[in-house]
Amino acid sequence: MTTAAQSASPPLQIAITTGEPAGVGPELTAQALAGAAAHWPGAEFTVLGDAALLATRAGSVGVDWAALLAHGRRVRVEHRPLGAPSVAGKLDAANGRYVLDLLDTAIDGAVAGTFDAIVTAPLQKSTINDAGVPFTGHTEYLAERTHTPQVVMMLAGTGKRPLRVALATTHLPLKDVSAALSIDGILETLRIIDHDLRHHFGLPAPRVLVTGLNPHAGENGYLGREEIEVITPALKLANDQGIDGRGPYPADTLFQPRYLEQADCVLAMFHDQGLPVLKYATFGEGINITLGLPIIRTSVDHGTALDLAGTGRADAGSLIAAIDTAVSMARHRRGG
Repeated sequence: MTTAAQSASPPLQIAITTGEPAGVGPELTAQALAGAAAHWPGAEFTVLGDAALLATRAGSVGVDWAALLAHGRRVRVEHRPLGAPSVAGKLDAANGRYVLDLLDTAIDGAVAGTFDAIVTAPLQKSTINDAGVPFTGHTEYLAERTHTPQVVMMLAGTGKRPLRVALATTHLPLKDVSAALSIDGILETLRIIDHDLRHHFGLPAPRVLVTGLNPHAGENGYLGREEIEVITPALKLANDQGIDGRGPYPADTLFQPRYLEQADCVLAMFHDQGLPVLKYATFGEGINITLGLPIIRTSVDHGTALDLAGTGRADAGSLIAAIDTAVSMARHRRGG
């Protein structure tokens, strides 16, 4: 429901990048925005992508794109031309720079204050790298483009008490994870989580449960010393600064209701330690949020789904949840 204060405020401006043109991003964007007027009063949407591609892919899933754009100017397209014609399900490196152009336009607009938040549809890392641009992922690219020294990747499920899992490291080979962990790095990660959960999610006293790195959280040093030498000292410093971080806990037993009901977020040490659990519990309704940025960015919890592109079988639930969270975070930042 929109409050009187929200009605009196200028509409929130949300940018949506449509991602890999051969993937499901363009059609999911059309499906998600088909109910924009009902779902997100007080928000307007700028869709970044090739106008002809968007119209075609919207039509493939039964969305009257022209009518949607004409409806009260709530949704508009900022046209960016494809590098080459795109066929659903077929990657083309000629469109790698097109995908980055969408992302750059959204980031620049958010930094300048034109956009209150950005929502990103999935992209294909290989296409961008094949275009000659080294690219690790959305999270790392956003940090670099906004000159942010450290960001935190957090995935979240939806519901009355959403499961949130943040990562101490992101897209690293497993063999490199231990060397990437440091007391200062984990402390800063906890600071970012605590700050953003307070300021963007309205949680007055966030509680973060922290996993160990090793099986059984190191078994008192017998299975590894990272818990003793890195994670526990970082938690002590965080506690001294008023951050409610607890652990380290064995990751194989932490993800139980009796622990999670006491937590606002779990901090896992590496990508495949925490995210398989979250995606099993919430896939299709989960979202990806980048914490620590000077801008608000949310995304889906899935990839480009090339095998589903253009078929109408892809589910827009995750993108709808990402838009919903971006709007909510932007309202919190505005104070509404």
